Amino acid sequence: MLTVDEALARIVARHAPLPAETVSIADAAGRVLAAPVVARLDQPFADLSAMDGYAVRAADCGGLSATLRVVGQAPAGGAYAGTLGAGEAVRIFTGGPVPAGADTIVIQENTKVETAGTVTILEGAQPGRHIRRRGLDFAAGTVGIEAGRRLAPRDVALAAAMNTPWLSVHRRPRIGVLATGDELVMPGEPVGPNQILSSSALAVAALVRGWGGEAILLGIARDTYEDIGARIGTGLSCDLLVTLGGASVGEHDLVQDALKAQGFDLDFWRIAMRPGKPLMFAERAAQTALGLPGNPVSTMVCALLFLKPAIERLSGLPGSPVMTRRAVLGSDIAANDTRQDYVRSRLGRDGSGLPVVTPFGVQDSSMLSFLAHADGLLVRPAHDAARTAGSAVEIIDFADLGGTF
Repeated sequence: MLTVDEALARIVARHAPLPAETVSIADAAGRVLAAPVVARLDQPFADLSAMDGYAVRAADCGGLSATLRVVGQAPAGGAYAGTLGAGEAVRIFTGGPVPAGADTIVIQENTKVETAGTVTILEGAQPGRHIRRRGLDFAAGTVGIEAGRRLAPRDVALAAAMNTPWLSVHRRPRIGVLATGDELVMPGEPVGPNQILSSSALAVAALVRGWGGEAILLGIARDTYEDIGARIGTGLSCDLLVTLGGASVGEHDLVQDALKAQGFDLDFWRIAMRPGKPLMFAERAAQTALGLPGNPVSTMVCALLFLKPAIERLSGLPGSPVMTRRAVLGSDIAANDTRQDYVRSRLGRDGSGLPVVTPFGVQDSSMLSFLAHADGLLVRPAHDAARTAGSAVEIIDFADLGGTF
């Protein structure tokens, strides 16, 4: 059996960023840049006032209570067209262009107006005071956002300020999601004897959308070679096909053979991990297939570890492993066996601020309630020795996933 790291390395290596497409900046949040954003202008476009007050010459304000003649205004969105002369001032507002001839701004609080058309300067200012210089934020030609970055709302703001209405981004990966099993019915349908609700496909589709992909639900294939093969056929236009269940080698596990009949070559199908040992990966030309185990918890944990990096790689990101962090064990745990274990747990905090991880007492892979109420996963290496409370361990903190899990 492959280790988790070995399997992930194979999956990520097999995927490459999808081609670029051009989208409106209004639709760019969450997409990954395929080309850098370059400023098309200076920001600010001129020397601007950072405060409400008066634009003056510092040399005119050297004495106390200097009185200057107000010759005009410079509001934001407007300008004073003349050149400031000796003994003159221009009423200016935040964002207003500094007039030619002025070299400082005296804030409104340090002035007094007693006679129309004049202003008394109560406290002078050094040259350059309260002036935002042209290009202070960025200059035309500046690379503001490098390619390969997933765009957050603050990136959209910067791209807009750089006058970039259209952005080149990688196409969203199209991920087909196929559930398999005679026992499955959709929520809201009649539940017959020996049947269960299909939750994994809906969960995986939600994960795909949260990780930046486009989810294509292919329904539930019954346990026949014909039905599984037909539904796989409908998913051949997807970039990556995810199957749920049926990936092992039992009499009712038909997914491997159905994939092979469609031209897929099997890479591996067993991983030394818990939950999720029967995990399969296959490839066909530019398309790949990831077979996740059918138990809901196994499905979601394996999707987090393997599907998330694959989607990120297709989207134009490196496809890095899911981040782990240090924590303190909150209770004693027994020695681990030959498989790397991902244990549903509660997280608290100790006096130093480190997370304190306390595993749930039951870890059956069919129990979704514990996963829904968990704060993270305790990551236990294969052959890990028994540990006592207070030991240093590694965890996956769900808070680090930004609400996508």
